Amino acid sequence: MSTPEAPGEPDELRGLEDLRVERPADGVALVTLDLPERRNMMSAAMTASWGRAMSALAMDRGVRAVVVTGAGSAFCSGGDLSWVGGEPGATVEELRARMLPFYRTWLAVRHLEVPTIAAVNGAAVGAGLALALACDLRYAAQDARLGAPFTALGMHPGMASTWLLPEVAGLAVARELLLTGRMVSGEEAAAMGLVNRAVPAADVLDQALLVAAEVAATAPVASRLTKRALAGGGHASFEAALEWEALAQPVTLASQDLQEGLRAQRERRLPRFTGR
Repeated sequence: MSTPEAPGEPDELRGLEDLRVERPADGVALVTLDLPERRNMMSAAMTASWGRAMSALAMDRGVRAVVVTGAGSAFCSGGDLSWVGGEPGATVEELRARMLPFYRTWLAVRHLEVPTIAAVNGAAVGAGLALALACDLRYAAQDARLGAPFTALGMHPGMASTWLLPEVAGLAVARELLLTGRMVSGEEAAAMGLVNRAVPAADVLDQALLVAAEVAATAPVASRLTKRALAGGGHASFEAALEWEALAQPVTLASQDLQEGLRAQRERRLPRFTGR
């Protein structure tokens, strides 16, 4: 499916295939994987559109939070299996040259400076689960099915799953899910730490957008620096955290947004942050 061209959108967001980008609230971008008839499989067209969308959103200073979800009943069913196994005669080097750009394109969501939120409305499988894990926060439907059944299909995990699963939920959970390939419900995923919260399916997107609006209402510089501080599982050491905060906090203390935040607190009103 193609995205209707909206006035004022950058060229990169015009004519997207199998992907939609909308602005449901001030400072919030909603990216919807839009191939519901194939359970939002990562088609070649969707992959190209995703790369364009991530580049455009990274340059958009008006975006303060990004929500990712899927159209229809699935979040994302992962890569195209006909593409993955469609060339049994391909060499390892040929396959590697294909897979690495695919991974890098989809994982570009990790490079966005603003917080990202996955609204896991339905099945998130394989690379689709990795996409959700690559976001900063995750809210899942209670009955969604999540899993990384790579080994059950005869392949090694991909899309940085061996990094993302331990980073999000710990090594024990990563070992269980990657070695068994078993699927878990949204409720079980919440109990395991894979997602922040499981809610009724009808509420997933609303929950994610609510959190996105809360994030977008905070001071942009402080939010971006906090995301950076927590990237990759946080700082390497206690001392590294102190050194970072001793620089990053003064950056925000010298900002106009700090003064606005203090005024708003005194005046008992919501702050109007500008990112300055």
